Amino acid sequence: MSRLYLIDDHVLVREGLRALLDAAGHDVVGESADPTRALAELAALSPEVVLLDLNLGARSGFEVLAGIAERGLPLRVIVLTMSAQPRDVAEAMRLGAWGYVLKGSPSDELLEAVRRVASGQRHLGEAASALAMRALAGDAHGQRGIVTMSPRERQVIVMVARGASSAAIGEQLHLSPKTVDTYRSRLMAKLGLSDVPALVRWAVREGLIDLDE
Repeated sequence: MSRLYLIDDHVLVREGLRALLDAAGHDVVGESADPTRALAELAALSPEVVLLDLNLGARSGFEVLAGIAERGLPLRVIVLTMSAQPRDVAEAMRLGAWGYVLKGSPSDELLEAVRRVASGQRHLGEAASALAMRALAGDAHGQRGIVTMSPRERQVIVMVARGASSAAIGEQLHLSPKTVDTYRSRLMAKLGLSDVPALVRWAVREGLIDLDE
């Protein structure tokens, strides 16, 4: 069976995943809610498969995917997320994910994804495959939108949409407030948005934030 590492910002989700995977004979060697800690532990523990949520509070699973690629870590990542946004599927695969599973899927699908990815095969379930096709169709018409963003740009835009100040964002991401302002201005221009309320509406429409969160 496989050695796995879990990255999710909800303790109950990690506990449920650990119980499911343990029962199936897998070995969960570590878990974290923090991308920085996760990247350090992934390098040290070398699991075969990583289960990664995209929404990690103020940070993003895309940051983890980018960090794995930058460090050249030979890891196979399955994105396990609530996000049914076509662009998220496309971006995850572009950044090197081996699989994409929606959290509403049956447990059997997740276990099958783990089995396939651990054996060197990629896994997109029926729902994720349909989302990927929609993303490709959008790209064909020049509608790339958020796919063009770097993980850091995505972090900034999500935090701005959630109402965080430049100072608060800078403290969280270790950037100066002026650098945050530059990110925000550049991204809003790229997206064709004139003010923060328009940014919030766009982020909700794209599934980046939930007004109830």
